[in-house]
Amino acid sequence: MELMFIGADHEVTGSCHYLRVGEKNILVDYGMEQGTNVFENCELPVDPALIDYVFLTHAHVDHSGLLPLLYARGFRGNIYATEATSDLCSIMLRDCAHIQMHEAEWKNRKAKRSADNAVIEPLYKMEEADGAIRRLVPCPYESVVTVCEDVKIRFTDIGHLLGSASIEVWATEDGVTKKIVFSGDIGNSDQPLIKNPRLTKEADYVVMESTYGDRLHSTQKPDYIGELTKILQTTFDKGGNVVIPSFAVGRTQEMLYFLRQIKADRLVKGHEDFPVYVDSPLAVEATGIFQKNEHDCFDEASMELVRQGINPIAFPGLRLAITSDESKAINFETGPKVIISASGMCEAGRIRHHLKHNLWRPECTILFVGYQAVGTLGRHIVDGAKEVKLFGEQIEIRAQIMKLIGMSGHADKNGLLDWINGFESRLQKVFVVHGEDSVCKMFTECLKVEHKIEAYAPYSGTRFDLIDGTFIYEAAPVTVKKKMRGISDVFARLLASGQRLIAVIHKNEGGTNKDLAKFADQINSLCDKWDRT
Repeated sequence: MELMFIGADHEVTGSCHYLRVGEKNILVDYGMEQGTNVFENCELPVDPALIDYVFLTHAHVDHSGLLPLLYARGFRGNIYATEATSDLCSIMLRDCAHIQMHEAEWKNRKAKRSADNAVIEPLYKMEEADGAIRRLVPCPYESVVTVCEDVKIRFTDIGHLLGSASIEVWATEDGVTKKIVFSGDIGNSDQPLIKNPRLTKEADYVVMESTYGDRLHSTQKPDYIGELTKILQTTFDKGGNVVIPSFAVGRTQEMLYFLRQIKADRLVKGHEDFPVYVDSPLAVEATGIFQKNEHDCFDEASMELVRQGINPIAFPGLRLAITSDESKAINFETGPKVIISASGMCEAGRIRHHLKHNLWRPECTILFVGYQAVGTLGRHIVDGAKEVKLFGEQIEIRAQIMKLIGMSGHADKNGLLDWINGFESRLQKVFVVHGEDSVCKMFTECLKVEHKIEAYAPYSGTRFDLIDGTFIYEAAPVTVKKKMRGISDVFARLLASGQRLIAVIHKNEGGTNKDLAKFADQINSLCDKWDRT
């Protein structure tokens, strides 16, 4: 029984862990890296076609975004997730595929104009996202699910995002059962709409995140309504717009929750009927999924509004932009307004167009309401950049750059400690992941020294024997080297296809001679066609 660390080790994004139980190969999350990639990730220890199951903590792309790539490389197992996470992934993975395909097309057009012969292939395509979505198995919270004879799981609400969960895994091998708990992203307490994180009481091993393991959000409960009202009032009085780069799923719905109350109470004087534009087809779809899952996932305050017949995330003046023409028209609308658009870190999507139209205007405010990873455009702006390049044009930053203090979907240091100290059984080891290098180290030392918990921060490639409680291999950090794109990506897909073919051949062992002979003839025919040496 082995646990191996693949991604988000001494880094914040790209979460992935490998679990082997007997002959079963399991991944917990398979996420996309965002922003600067500091450390090299090791490869999966088995061919993707041999992965039997994926357990998914939540729908954010840094936990789910590579599932279509896994499918493209031969995975045909089941992806277990909560019901709300399954609903969100059905739109988010397709959105990721759309972005991959659009960016590849744009780069290839640009390459043709410059006589560059390199061909950029998307990381995956829409049909591969659809294939991954078909593998989703929705599971209710708090129910023990038998995955196979030796593996059982349970999802517990972790309060980070609609449908987010920590995952309890009971794994049995050679008559020995170990319980491993994967925290996923631990939510901040008292977030709007969703419930607070629930504790888990027993485990042998814990794999936990540490995103904010070196800081506290605030000693006082944040007054989001009051702070947002001040920002709106000041900006609108100057005749400017408030532009909010926001993750389409989670943070956008939270902002709508606050804006509904501000408009209902008419708090922005002289601008009570200000329009709010949500410019993201994904955010519009996600808002519908939030409403669909309200009874399972909303907190008591939100449910009280629902019982009164009030939609917590809708209000007069809310305008939804779906088409590109509707998006473009927003910046030609006169008068102060709020523009909420993705992506939250300004790396892609329609937000970049709104930044181009508003960053240079001193009367406007760019309001950041979420974490900005190192290396992203959002991080550059928050850190005080004087100008940025958008669509080949240098844009001077004259707008007011602000952050909504305390606005975080992640627990702070105290929240993380509350969660890990909620375990009543003695933990054999806690593996600290999903935090920047210095934060991982600092939080691990805090657990060891201040809380007497056996903790360890693994680098990618580290392998651990869960039965013996010993390390099979302790990996050292490997910094990222720039990789060639284009033709090398195409060859990687070809190589993956070949590996999948080998796996399929092995799965057909014992088939009828007639079928195997036909299969062999087809393979030889294909090889004859492409063997040009």
